[in-house]
Amino acid sequence: MTSPAPAASDLDRTLAALADPVRRQAIDMLRRGPRRPAEMAAAFDVSLPVMSKHLRVLRQGRLIEEMPVEDDARMRLYRLRPEPFDDLGAWLEEVQAFWSDQLDAFKDHVARRRRSPR
Repeated sequence: MTSPAPAASDLDRTLAALADPVRRQAIDMLRRGPRRPAEMAAAFDVSLPVMSKHLRVLRQGRLIEEMPVEDDARMRLYRLRPEPFDDLGAWLEEVQAFWSDQLDAFKDHVARRRRSPR
C-alpha cells in the first residue's frame, strides 16, 4: 500500500528550499548530525548572515528545525526533519514508477511488433 502523495504546496516548498547548492550542502552536513550555524558557515566559506538566510529558507521549508542547547540558551543547533524527505522520496518513487510503466509498455509494444507478421 502506498502512502498518499504529499500536497503540492509541501512538495513545492521542499523543492524550492533544496534549489540552492549551499542549502543542499547544509542538508548533507546535517545528515551527519546537528550543527551550529557558525560551523556550517565556516565549512561552506560563507558569512554567518548568509548562512542564516539559507537556514531560514530550510526552516521555512520545514526541512530542518532548531534544537535547544541546555547549557547555552543563545546557541542554536539545527537538525534535519525526516518528514519532508519521506514525502519527497514517495513522490520520486511515483515518478519512477510512471516511467518504469511507460518503458515496460514500450518494450511490450516492440516485442509484439517483432512477433507479428508483416
